Amino acid sequence: MTFELIKGQKCNLTKDDPLLTRIIVGMGWQNTRPEVEVDFSVFLLTPAQIVAKDEDLIFYGNPSTPDQSVAILPSDRRVNTGLTDNTQIAVELRQIPADYERIAFALTIYEGEKRLQNFSLLDDVYLRITNAADGTELLRYRLGKAFSIETAIVAGEIYRYHNEWKFSAVGSGYAGGLAALCESYGIKVNSILSSALPANPVIQSQRSPLVLPELRSRPKAADNSPSSTPAPASPPAPPAPPLNLNTILLKKRGERINLQKGTESLGEILINLNWYQKKSSGWFGSKGIDLDLGCLFELKNGIKGSVQALGESFGSLNRPPYISLDGDDRTGSIATGENLRINGHYLSEISRIVIFAFIYEGITNWSEADALVTIKQQGGPEIEVRLDEHNNNKGMCAIAMIRNQNDETFSVERLVEYFSGHQELDQYYHWNLRWEAGSK
Repeated sequence: MTFELIKGQKCNLTKDDPLLTRIIVGMGWQNTRPEVEVDFSVFLLTPAQIVAKDEDLIFYGNPSTPDQSVAILPSDRRVNTGLTDNTQIAVELRQIPADYERIAFALTIYEGEKRLQNFSLLDDVYLRITNAADGTELLRYRLGKAFSIETAIVAGEIYRYHNEWKFSAVGSGYAGGLAALCESYGIKVNSILSSALPANPVIQSQRSPLVLPELRSRPKAADNSPSSTPAPASPPAPPAPPLNLNTILLKKRGERINLQKGTESLGEILINLNWYQKKSSGWFGSKGIDLDLGCLFELKNGIKGSVQALGESFGSLNRPPYISLDGDDRTGSIATGENLRINGHYLSEISRIVIFAFIYEGITNWSEADALVTIKQQGGPEIEVRLDEHNNNKGMCAIAMIRNQNDETFSVERLVEYFSGHQELDQYYHWNLRWEAGSK
């Protein structure tokens, strides 16, 4: 019997079938848009949830591990029972070295950002696992149509648990394509083209430099046009500047990404506000600008409120609202800025959060503040929202919306909307609180 899983569910593979040693992980999709090209990749992860060496990333350019414990099946060897998978990966469970705890199976859209494509253009995306011995389908996870901007998806993972193997229906999307996906597993890509790696990109894990071959070998179209003389050789292109993928930047309003889901919980999420004051007697005067970080929160039980220095509402990390503010930088000169902390252990208690900043004192001039909000999660990439869209007529900015995603993770959406004050922001996002003048 096939188990139909939904996002976030887990299934034990070997507990009830200790003789299960070889599985086939099949992934498929319906594509009515031939211009949308889908790639897949497999990451072998250490207990630190990172890739340790180049052989740990399986894709077209590296189709198997050296010991063949994980290998892409050629089309003539695929197991076709029930569904015709677009790709299949064979996994020898007993041969997976003890150094590895988890294997992640992912899909990416080739040049998704460049072509303005995402997974909403595909139908019936699924992952399924079959028993290689007899072709029995063990489980199936349909990903649905919830990925409106994502160009990379971790569909699912198999992982060790007390000497057994389990499967987790992850369904975690990334707006940054393959680059963001690699970063989530501790890989720094110095040169990357959207969702495909160029020839010989230098990839560096947290342990050692990795050099991978081309991710995707695409046959060149035949050139049938007449030519009397050969075309002159083009000068070599200058090397691409290094791209730091420790950080994912949400550039446009409405861009959204999910935080990386932890094994047990999300842990602590830190939201940092940093800005600087230009040494000038101009806009800010001699006193300078006081830019404050805060948030509106709504819990699952209906409780709503705010966490901010104004009114000394600093919140609490271990009791409702499970959000706390731990600093008030009045000048922008403190290196660590201001920090909001969210206790991810209480994810299921939190419905949504709006992160905001407002100018408590000083001339309203956002363009001079050069403010930056960074959202940090242990084991995941940092997410940046730069306040690079300005409205100097209003002193408050809604920066990001954080929403509970099925009690599995939080999504982070860029807002960068400006308001005249707390009450206008409240009304815009339907919080319906009562406000009165306060001070700090």
